[in-house]
This record gives sequence, structure tokens and C-alpha cells, in this order.
Amino acid sequence: MVTVVKCPTCGKEVRWLPENRFRPFCSERCKQIDMGAWATEKYKIAGNPQETPPDDDSHGGLN
Repeated sequence: MVTVVKCPTCGKEVRWLPENRFRPFCSERCKQIDMGAWATEKYKIAGNPQETPPDDDSHGGLN
């Protein structure tokens, strides 16, 4: 039995097979639309922003 999922972009049914190189997307287009949404920060992972760690000063300020 083949697993069928919905494309996250358009909702079309997608067969989850190794030959489907775009899974879980139905097409290259839907894959690119999703990538563009991440690139423009439409999607974000929830959480608190991390502070930048201090520079490594292993020489005690002496160079």
C-alpha cells in the first residue's frame, strides 16, 4: 500500500514514492513556492531569539 499525503503548498494528493523527487510536494513549482516563503521569512520557527555568544578570548586579551 502506497502512502498518500497532501502537498503542503497546494493540497494536491501526492504518492509518497522514492521516484517522486519532489515529495512531500507535488511539483518543482510547489517546492520553490515553499522555499520562497522561508527565504522571505513568511515562515518562522517559534522560540526566543538567542543572544550572540561572546567572542572567544582564550588569550586573555593578550596577542
